[in-house]
Amino acid sequence: MNEQQTLWEFMQQQSDKLLMQTLQHIGLTFISLLIAVVIGLPLGIWITRKKQFSGIVLGIAGVLQTIPSIALLGFMIPLLGIGAKPAIVALFLYALLPIIRNTFTGIDGVDASVKEAALAMGMSQWQVLSKVELPLAMPVILAGIRTATVINVGVATLASYIAAGGLGEFIFGGISLNNTNMILAGAIPAALLAILFDFLLSRVQKLKFRKIKTATATLPLLLLIMASFYFIPSAYGAKLTAGFTPEFMGRRDGNLGLRSKYGLKVNPVVISDAVMYKAAYEKQLDVISGYSTDGRLKAYDLVVLDDDKKIFPPYYAAPIVREDALRKFPDLEQTLNLLSGKINDAVMTELNYQTDYLHFSPEKVAENFLRKKSLLKPARNGNAGVVRIGSKIFGEQYILANIYSMLIRGYTNYDVSTKTGLGGTKICFDALNNDQIDFYPEYTGTGLLAILQAPAKTVDSLTVDKDKTYDYVQREFERKYQIKWLKPVGFNNAYALMMREKQASQLKIKTITDLKRYLESN
Repeated sequence: MNEQQTLWEFMQQQSDKLLMQTLQHIGLTFISLLIAVVIGLPLGIWITRKKQFSGIVLGIAGVLQTIPSIALLGFMIPLLGIGAKPAIVALFLYALLPIIRNTFTGIDGVDASVKEAALAMGMSQWQVLSKVELPLAMPVILAGIRTATVINVGVATLASYIAAGGLGEFIFGGISLNNTNMILAGAIPAALLAILFDFLLSRVQKLKFRKIKTATATLPLLLLIMASFYFIPSAYGAKLTAGFTPEFMGRRDGNLGLRSKYGLKVNPVVISDAVMYKAAYEKQLDVISGYSTDGRLKAYDLVVLDDDKKIFPPYYAAPIVREDALRKFPDLEQTLNLLSGKINDAVMTELNYQTDYLHFSPEKVAENFLRKKSLLKPARNGNAGVVRIGSKIFGEQYILANIYSMLIRGYTNYDVSTKTGLGGTKICFDALNNDQIDFYPEYTGTGLLAILQAPAKTVDSLTVDKDKTYDYVQREFERKYQIKWLKPVGFNNAYALMMREKQASQLKIKTITDLKRYLESN
């Protein structure tokens, strides 16, 4: 009962934002569905007349639907940028197959004798289509539209990765922040929308022949009205456009801290860090949340704004290992600590630059680094057990996972199994806590805020000192989870606000306080 109440309280607290995201979600779903109906319905009719092309058309639509949704959004970004356009195009392509296929199947399934009788009565081909074939095929066509609607409601959650809004902002933010209420606040409305639209369209399918004609005649208008929901949420007239990751939006050392300590209100769009940096470089965003050692800082000429009120705590990287894994693999701790103090901020930025911008593989970057530090050794036989390494889903973690993998193979008789790209903090930590992996690289600030969720007073007293932060998370992780923090790697990958260097210089913005003053004066 308490969990339900907590969830309800969270949804009430976030009601304005939840309403806005729900409207955006409905709008994205029906804009793309309207376009899919306008294109898919005539295409389905056309291949009933030109059946030699039906296999090709349905095959192409089928291939488009098999492309992973994240990949499809990625293909759209270079062509259409970020925001609603690539999301709508991707959703439209997903909705095409069921509409084309059901239109073809429905019309092709109309009894040939009925069509012959209509022609014998003097009807033209157009009259046969509009007065006989389409009405008889409409239940099957509506089934296709129904399927496309449910697909689009689900896939539209991914639109938040490219700053298109929708309920995915809550879902992915919750996954990143280890916040179940946030996940459910996005997932439950999305599921209810899918159920509601599916139910309503199923009722239309079951209407009698005369009523279904009336219902389908109003369908385009209804789709247009639902599509307009995307434009209802008010557009903010900010002088600078900001883009923050889902995780940054909900953190005390993120957007919440910027609002409470700086009074900074930039009304950011939510966007994946995979495309955020390039969007800033291409002037689609002016201010972004980022990571202080990210290689894309160098690649895209971005500058970090000074955190003059110190809301970003230390984020020193270190491997965290289950204590039972250390007992199982006695040589593991000493081997992982070989990396301690070997990577400072400048070195990590350079390594990230090699993967993020020069597109070297994480394996190659890791190998070159270890060779330069005279730490690279040939792999041993690996017959003393398998160590399972995890990582989050960004380049720096892939590099660290590969470095640790090579160290383990070279300095011990253990073999390695890597489970990289596990997503955000919640997925990685749950995998560790549930014995799915043995260790992964974590950050002291994330341990303090996202996992331990320490009280505000504790956070304020610790974050001024990196050693105090480390000591606290080390002690609490052992007490609560039987997980040990090993020695820090050496670099501090803290959160940061960034701008294009040239723009920041022109506007005389060097600190976050400068940014606030600029926004207030303009």
